[in-house]
Order: sequence, then C-alpha cells, then structure tokens
Amino acid sequence: MRSTPFSVSGNSFSVHEWQGSGPATLHVHRSDDEAWHVLEGNLTFRYADRTENVGPGTTVFVPAGMPHTYSAGATARYLIILTPRIAALISALQSDRDPVHQREIYRRFDSELLE
Repeated sequence: MRSTPFSVSGNSFSVHEWQGSGPATLHVHRSDDEAWHVLEGNLTFRYADRTENVGPGTTVFVPAGMPHTYSAGATARYLIILTPRIAALISALQSDRDPVHQREIYRRFDSELLE
C-alpha cells in the first residue's frame, strides 16, 4: 500500500507528487519556471522543436518562456515543482474546465496556450 502523496508548499515554490498528464497543447509560462522529477514510469515532454522521453530518476527543468507540454505513461508517478502562480493557474483550470475559458485563464496567470 502506498502512502499519501507528498505535497509541500512554501513562499517561492511547492512540490507535489502527481500522476497524470499536463495539458495536451503547447503552452508557455512567461514569468515562471517549472520542473518535474520522475519517480516511476515515463513522461514525454514536447517542446516547440523536439520531443523527449524520460524515465525514473530524471529531472526536467523548463525555464520561463519555453513552450512545452507533457504526457504521463499509465504508471508514471512524479514530483512537480511549481511557483505559486502556476499552482494558482492549475487550480483555476481545474475549477473551470470549460474550453472556451482556458485562454483567458492562462492569460490571467501570465501564461499562454500556443495551439
């Protein structure tokens, strides 16, 4: 039996144990960095110019301004490192899943959907 997923938040960033994929489309966070550390399974990152598959023990850092998205394999478990603004963006997207509102939600958090 697995314990409760790890989650901690501070003033400048938070770390959460997650499963599942990110948004299906390329997006960019204009002012915020983001990172992932794979614990189990595989993640596939897509950037404007390439795709990268990573497995357990790999850490991926995406600096502010770099278009990206990612998908998780069925067994993937990872830590995601977020700034407070990206955490708020994710919360807002989860609260309002209407695709018509997504572009505006991204803009409110200094981010943009690119596709």
